[in-house]
Amino acid sequence: MKGRPSRVAGVLLGVLSFVVAAPARAQSPATPSLASSADDVPSFGELFTRTLRDFQQLPSLGNLEWLGIGGIAAIAAHPADEATTHALDDSGALHDSFGAGAFVGGTPFELGAAFAAYGIGRAFNKLRVAQVAADLVQAELIAESLTFGLKEVARRARPSGSGFSFPSGHTTVTFASATVLQRHFGWRVGVPAYVVAMYVGTSRIQDKHHYLSDVAFGAALGIVAGRTVTVSRRHRLGLGVAPALGGGAVLFSIRQ
Repeated sequence: MKGRPSRVAGVLLGVLSFVVAAPARAQSPATPSLASSADDVPSFGELFTRTLRDFQQLPSLGNLEWLGIGGIAAIAAHPADEATTHALDDSGALHDSFGAGAFVGGTPFELGAAFAAYGIGRAFNKLRVAQVAADLVQAELIAESLTFGLKEVARRARPSGSGFSFPSGHTTVTFASATVLQRHFGWRVGVPAYVVAMYVGTSRIQDKHHYLSDVAFGAALGIVAGRTVTVSRRHRLGLGVAPALGGGAVLFSIRQ
């Protein structure tokens, strides 16, 4: 019995590391961070209109690959769902260690911190802070929306007996935030951000709110949300007019 928590921890870390390691294969650590300019900083109202626009970027081959990774991880984790839940719940020493996960990964804290950073950035003309915070707000709103929709469809019972277990909303939001931070600042910030996201996901299992498979798919779903926001801004479409022989021409450009 003493070895059971360690074996379960190995399964847990293996599944989440499989999901987390995927961004490293898709994006080199040397990838330039997203630059910020005054045009990139949305107004408060544009935070929501841009979020609606970003939803249009969700259907993509890249996002389909991420969801495939999440699906594989969830299927692989499913046989260990019950054992992982019981092992983490039976370990009394973990209750205090993971107690902060529900707060850190909760929507009030995640969105509240992002909105606060956005307000500070706008108030003190810190474009970089405001843009990163705006991307966090948009990614978290997308993550929440995707999670809510899937919960309504799946209606999986939680380990505690209540409903709406799949996927884990706390995990989805924190992985969305971690992905935005990684794409802005690289892996020096991304690694600790993903560690925090993994901590939140583990706490949801320990609290008997979610199964391991809920957390695994939630991690991939969060990466999709964070990736969608940053990719859509990196490749924003521009429109211009230029003179041409015998008239004019309309030019389309994609700003990298």
